[in-house]
Amino acid sequence: MQAINITAYTEDASQIEAVKAFMKALKIKFEISNVKPYELSEEQQQILNDQVISDKNVYTDAASVYTDLKKKYEL
Repeated sequence: MQAINITAYTEDASQIEAVKAFMKALKIKFEISNVKPYELSEEQQQILNDQVISDKNVYTDAASVYTDLKKKYEL
């Protein structure tokens, strides 16, 4: 028996029950686990907040940097 990981984003309990019924109908052994969302430390959250409210004129987007590098090094 080979284990695989599948994440299902259900909207309500009826969808969970439908997935269970489907797996049982296929005679597939399964277990349901609740994945906890990743929690950021206060410092990490502050860094992200600072990025969101930063002045967009101060930085260059990645696509522009990539284009400039291609031109500079003739890639």
